[in-house]
Amino acid sequence: MTLEKIAMTQRAMAEEQQARIGNQKWTQYLAAFIATIGGFIAGTALGWTAPAGPMMENNQYSFVISNESLAWIGACMPLGAMLGCPVTAGLVDKLGRKNMMIMLCIPTLVGWAMMIWAESVAWICAGRLLTGFASGSLSVIVPLYTSEIAEKEIRGTLGTYFQLQVTGGILFTYIVGSYFDVFGLTIICAIIPIVYVALMVLIPESPNFHLMKGNVEKARLSLRYFRGPYGTVDQELSIMQDSLAKTERERVPLMEAFQTTPAKRGLFIGLGVMLLQQFSGCNAVIFYATYIFKEAGSAMEPNTSTIIVGIMSVIATYVSTLIVDRLGRKILLLSSIVVMAICTLLIGAFFYMKANEYDVSSIGFIPLTSMCVFIVLFSLGFGPIPWMLIGEIFPAQIKGTACSVACMANWFFAFIVTKFFSSLVSAIHIYNTFWLFTLFSILGTFFVICIVPETKGKTMDEIQEMLGAGSDLTPPTHANASIDTKGKY
Repeated sequence: MTLEKIAMTQRAMAEEQQARIGNQKWTQYLAAFIATIGGFIAGTALGWTAPAGPMMENNQYSFVISNESLAWIGACMPLGAMLGCPVTAGLVDKLGRKNMMIMLCIPTLVGWAMMIWAESVAWICAGRLLTGFASGSLSVIVPLYTSEIAEKEIRGTLGTYFQLQVTGGILFTYIVGSYFDVFGLTIICAIIPIVYVALMVLIPESPNFHLMKGNVEKARLSLRYFRGPYGTVDQELSIMQDSLAKTERERVPLMEAFQTTPAKRGLFIGLGVMLLQQFSGCNAVIFYATYIFKEAGSAMEPNTSTIIVGIMSVIATYVSTLIVDRLGRKILLLSSIVVMAICTLLIGAFFYMKANEYDVSSIGFIPLTSMCVFIVLFSLGFGPIPWMLIGEIFPAQIKGTACSVACMANWFFAFIVTKFFSSLVSAIHIYNTFWLFTLFSILGTFFVICIVPETKGKTMDEIQEMLGAGSDLTPPTHANASIDTKGKY
C-alpha cells in the first residue's frame, strides 16, 4: 500500500470517527431540553397573570380582588425570584445542579396549591412568591448546567433553550387560559413540575460538579453519557481537572475573587445585558399588545392577539437557537437592540400623534408592524442570549454567586417594570414611556459594540483570557525568579 493510500485511509477513518462523535451530540440536546423545562415552569409562572388577571376581575375567586391587588399579584412573582437567586448561589455547589432542579419543584407545587385553594389575596401573593422563588432559582441553575454539559460548538444553541422554554411556558398559559377558568389553568400549570421531576431522573449530574466533589469516576460516567462512546472523554476530563486544579490553586476569599479583572468585567457585562433586557421595553410591548392591535384597527379577540404575540416569540426564539452558534452572540445582540430602538421610537411617535389629535388613520399599521418586528428581534437577541451569556463569562470560582447576582438583578428590573409601568404611563404619557425605552436601547447599542465580547466557539479559559485573566498577576521579580525546578527557593 502506498503512502498516499495510507494517508487517505487514515483521513477516512478520522472523518468517520468525527462523524460518529458528531452523532453523539443528541444526548446533550436531550439533557438540555429536559433541564430547561425549568424555564417552561418559570414561563408559566410569568404568563399566568395575563389570562388569570381578567378572570380574577370577574370574581372567579370567592373574594374581591382590586386593581392594586392585581398589581401586587403580578409583582410578587419577580419579587420571589429575587429571593431565590442568592439562596441558590449558596447551595448549587453543595447540593448539585440536578438535585437542586428537582428539589425546587417542591416550592413550585406548594405555590400553585396555595393559588388553587386561595382564601384571600394574601394566599395568592404567597403562592406567587413561592413559584417566583423557584423560577428565580431555576434561572440561575439551568443556564449553569447547560453551559457545563455542552461542547463549545453547541454551547450557544443549548444556552438559548432556557429562554425558548420560558417563551413556550408563557404561550402555554395564554392558550390554556383561553379554554379554562382560573382554577383549571392553575391546576394544569401545577402538573408540569411533576412531569419535570420524572424526566430529570433520566439525565446525569454535571461532570463539573462531580469533579468539584472529587469523584472522578462519576464525572467520567457523566461525560461519557454526554459525549458518547466515541468521544474523547479522558482527554476532556483531564482538561477539566486541570482547569479546576488551577482554580483551586488560585482560590482566594470570595470578595477578593470578585476584585479580579475578569470577574469585574464579567459582572459588568452580565448586569448590563440583564438591565437592557428588561428596560428595552419588552414587557411594555407585551402589556400593550392588545391595545396596539385595537389601535391598528384589528377586530381580533384579546386572547387571540396575545396568543399570536406568544407564537411569534416562540418561533423567533427557536430560530435564535439555530443561528446563535453560526452568527455569534454579538451580531444578534446588536441587530436586536438597534431594531428594538427603532420600533419603540415609532410606537411612541404614533401614540404622540394620536394624543395630539393628528389624523393617524392612514398609518394605523405602524404600531402593529413595529410591535411584531420588536417581538421577533427581541426573541432573536436580547431575549435568549443574556441567559446564555451569564453561563459563559464568569470565572469558575465565582460562577455560582455571580450568576445568581445577575439573575437577581434581572428579576429586580422585572419587578420594577411590572409594578410601576402603569404608574409611569400615567405620569409621563405612553409615548414618553416608549421613548424612554428607545433611549435605553440607544445606550445598549454602544454597550454591545464597546463592552460585550464575542464568545462564539471559545472555551471557558479562552473567554476568561479575553476578559483579562492574567492581567492581575504581578510580573515575576528578581527574587521570585530564582525558584528552582522543584518549586523551592
